[in-house]
Amino acid sequence: MALELYLDLFSQPCRSVYIFAKKNNISFDFKKLSLLDGQQYGEDFGKISLIRKVPALRDGDFCLAESIAIMLYLAEKFKTPDFWYPADLQQRARVNEYLSWQHTAIRMHGSEIFCLRVSSPSLIC
Repeated sequence: MALELYLDLFSQPCRSVYIFAKKNNISFDFKKLSLLDGQQYGEDFGKISLIRKVPALRDGDFCLAESIAIMLYLAEKFKTPDFWYPADLQQRARVNEYLSWQHTAIRMHGSEIFCLRVSSPSLIC
C-alpha cells in the first residue's frame, strides 16, 4: 500500500507537509479533504485520524496526525538530507525547539492576520 497523505491545501500545516514531501521526492497518494465541507468529521476519515484533524498520514496500518509529527516521521523514514532534520543531537534539539515554538508563536498570529485580511481587507493594509 502506498503512503497516503490526507490534506486540504487551504490549511498551512497541510501545505507544509505537502511541500516537504514534494521537495524530498517522497511518493504519496494525495487524498484531498475539504475542511470547509467538514469532511474531516466523516466516519471513514475518523479511522485515519482519531482527532479528525488534517494533515494526516497513513502508511500501511500506521496512521499519524499533526504536521510536525508527520514531517519528522517522513524525515526519518525516507532518510532526508541532514539539513531538514540533523542527525547531531544538539542540532536536532535546536530544530525541535523551533518546531515547538513556531506553532503558537508565529502560526497563530499569522492565521489571525490571514483571517482578517480575507474577512475584512480594508482593516489590513
